Amino acid sequence: MFVVDTNVLVYAVDSSHPRHSDYRLLLAEWRGQRIPWFVTWSIIYEFLRVTTHAKVMRRPWSTDQAMGFINALLESPSLRVLVEMDGHAAVASQTIEEMPALRGSRMHDAHIAALMREHGIRTIYTRDRGFQDFGFLEAVDPIVRG
Repeated sequence: MFVVDTNVLVYAVDSSHPRHSDYRLLLAEWRGQRIPWFVTWSIIYEFLRVTTHAKVMRRPWSTDQAMGFINALLESPSLRVLVEMDGHAAVASQTIEEMPALRGSRMHDAHIAALMREHGIRTIYTRDRGFQDFGFLEAVDPIVRG
């Protein structure tokens, strides 16, 4: 079981990224597998933010294009969206307390990390090295995981 981070999804759709075809093939593989894989709503919203942002993407998508991709992605039979459960506040507090220097935009990563902890998922496929700071996670670039 693993979570797929925003950057991996973006690279799978951004034809200007040097490893675009590798990420696209991985995404197709995951969509066809029977083993569950995961995203969070915050990952989905961040994907929408990035892919529609003219200062981030060379060729930004329209909101309809980005949402169309998300809707198609959510139709993947093995994809699940992690959501907060009743004990989320305690898990979030524990996650944040373990990282006293956690501030600002890193709270987005802390939310994902807390959801993963809450659901017992250790692996996140990402290019964001910041996830390595969460000692209970394994942050893996799926292209170089070899």
